[in-house]
Amino acid sequence: MKLALPDSHGRKSDYVLTGSPIKAGTLGTNPARIVYSAAHVVADPFTENDPTGRASVDWQKTLEFRHYLASLGLGIAEAMDTAQRGMGLDWAGALELIKRTREDLPNARVANGCGTDHLNPADARNLDDVIRAYLEQVEAIQKLDARIILMASRALARVAKSPVDYITVYDRVLAACDHPVILHWLGDMFDPQLKGYWGSDKFEDALETSLEVIARNVKKVDGIKISLLDKDKEIIMRRRLPESVKMYTGDDFNYPELIAGDAQGYSHALLGIFDPLAPAAAHAVTLLGQGDVDGFRAVLDPTVPLSRLIFRAPTQFYKTGVVFLAWLNGFQDHFIMLGGAQAMRPLPYFCDVFRLADQAGLLRKPDLAVERMTKLLAIYGA
Repeated sequence: MKLALPDSHGRKSDYVLTGSPIKAGTLGTNPARIVYSAAHVVADPFTENDPTGRASVDWQKTLEFRHYLASLGLGIAEAMDTAQRGMGLDWAGALELIKRTREDLPNARVANGCGTDHLNPADARNLDDVIRAYLEQVEAIQKLDARIILMASRALARVAKSPVDYITVYDRVLAACDHPVILHWLGDMFDPQLKGYWGSDKFEDALETSLEVIARNVKKVDGIKISLLDKDKEIIMRRRLPESVKMYTGDDFNYPELIAGDAQGYSHALLGIFDPLAPAAAHAVTLLGQGDVDGFRAVLDPTVPLSRLIFRAPTQFYKTGVVFLAWLNGFQDHFIMLGGAQAMRPLPYFCDVFRLADQAGLLRKPDLAVERMTKLLAIYGA
């Protein structure tokens, strides 16, 4: 099977598909690593809403995808940045998504994004404004008896004057949480408005503040996900966490090594790339649980070039690659995204994603993928 793909100058050459769809595994109830897939949402392409207006979600297809993830034994990180949270999906839409997932999958492992995104950072005057915003979302999610991922706050990054301000806010918010939460340290490569989070641009100083927050609230913290795309920083923090606190890797560049771990520990996973890599993730972690580290790496290592491409700078547009693969693989009938985000990457990017997904065995229906890639090329006049 082959397809003529253009290069960055529009010159076409035949690409011959070589990959075989990867074997899908199913994680058991006690996996070697806890694995969350940060899941995307499917937009409603027939809405009358403008792309800059209220998000319109295709709830049926969105929930069907979550059932697919749960069928593989994966946890779901709901209403996170992969779902275009704060970048197309507002708090009202996020809460509706959390409610529907809770109702549809009451027994699945689901953790839900909780932030301050209904508070415009420009309207935040002080720490009390940020605390009230956090607590409003905490209360709404806990009313559903749902678990929380405490997301980084753009408003807090704007109004905080020192590391002490971060400690003050997190102390107040964590005190209101009924169950241990997952903290989220999201780097500014994912969201430029979070630059200087934890009160410093310097990793070493930010690390000390985040560790102090955890130490002061250790019974309220299940773990922390850090998304800094720097394995060494994650390992440094992982080795300093209290024994009861888990590290959830958010490193979409180095996840095989970090999940496999070393003699001093390992990371669990909470990854946006485990949306398109869901079958590979389930299969690989199953092998890891059987003691087959080489097999684990043999499954996941070939996916890293694809992940690095999807998450290339500007990294905040990685969702476009995730949804593109969902469309190629038949999880949705169109390649339309909230806020028109399907236009946030150029055509050569899509061609390269297609090639690398094939080579990694991540095109589950190659015939369908070729048919849909052909349609995309026609839109671009290729």
